Amino acid sequence: MTKIIGIDLGTSNSAAAVVMGGKPTIIPAAEGATVGGKAFPSVVA
Repeated sequence: MTKIIGIDLGTSNSAAAVVMGGKPTIIPAAEGATVGGKAFPSVVA
């Protein structure tokens, strides 16, 4: 089975999702709920 991941790279926040069982599931931030919901801060190192 093919694994699909989607990444939204924003200028201040980003988000990621994976398709599991034919349905997309948003991957939550490790810090828990944030102002942007399940988005996490965009950081370039």
